[in-house]
Amino acid sequence: MAKDEKDKAAEEAPKKGSKKKLIMILVIVLVALGGGGAGGYLMFAPKSAEAEEVLVAGIVVPLDAVTINLADGHYLKLKMTLQATDKAHQAPDGSKALDAAISLFSNMDSKELLTNDGREKYKTQLKEKVIKAYTVEKEKEIMDVYYTTFVIQ
Repeated sequence: MAKDEKDKAAEEAPKKGSKKKLIMILVIVLVALGGGGAGGYLMFAPKSAEAEEVLVAGIVVPLDAVTINLADGHYLKLKMTLQATDKAHQAPDGSKALDAAISLFSNMDSKELLTNDGREKYKTQLKEKVIKAYTVEKEKEIMDVYYTTFVIQ
């Protein structure tokens, strides 16, 4: 009887060992595939158009201040400067940028603009509109917009 128990234990030991080896091999293979998959994705991931385009700063164009009526009876005095790219053949006329600012901020509530987050949110929107307005044949003439005066009364 003792011999039969030893034989059973001897038969079960290799089975347990082989299962452990199989699990370890599977884990190693999965880790290797996971790492290779992530590396392969990063290597062959499509590059964005913005990453390829490098804008070189050109001239800086300060614009006249403009006063904009806000919705709650307040006024916004805004003066901004445009950062042109080297692709701008001449100093950009500020009329498109001022028009974009007036259309964005007109009838807006002053509470939205009094916080830093609100001001930055709408500056980003203004920058997008200005860049779009000054893009000619897929060449950007403006790369940034700077507030030089931003006063709410």
